[in-house]
Amino acid sequence: MLTVIMECRDQESELAQTLSVLVSAAVEGLVSDVVVLDHGSRDGSSRVADAAGCRFYGHWDIKDILRGARGEWLLLVEPGARLQTGWIDEVMEYITLNKQPARFAPARNYRRPFFKRIGRAVPPLEYGMLLPKRQAIALAKSGMDLETLARGQKVSKLASEMIPAWVAAAVR
Repeated sequence: MLTVIMECRDQESELAQTLSVLVSAAVEGLVSDVVVLDHGSRDGSSRVADAAGCRFYGHWDIKDILRGARGEWLLLVEPGARLQTGWIDEVMEYITLNKQPARFAPARNYRRPFFKRIGRAVPPLEYGMLLPKRQAIALAKSGMDLETLARGQKVSKLASEMIPAWVAAAVR
């Protein structure tokens, strides 16, 4: 039903945090596969991905990755991002009833300080991106990264919250 795709570079611990949240979704039958696209990591990212049963690519083209995705919907997410309770049921319902992309809501307890939010554009994947595979394939161009693919999409907002990846990176 859903393929999760992440890009990483030397983000072993962040990758592990995000993958641990996806286990229950795989058990529920929502997540059919997880793809990790690497940018030359020198840490244990590949071992973490392998241990979790992910497909790990060191050299890739986004068009090939999207065509090979098992799910009819894609969840683009940054390593370190953590989905909060209730997201599985909401996403199952959303992908059954909708055709347009969606993002998760910001976690209320993890917001950037006020002055760091002013005048700052939210990065396209900060709160993930849920989109139909067919739409992603139509938008994809060779050499494109996930952030570029997600940029400029008109999205719905899901009620389920996501703790953004920058929270995990700040703890490092």
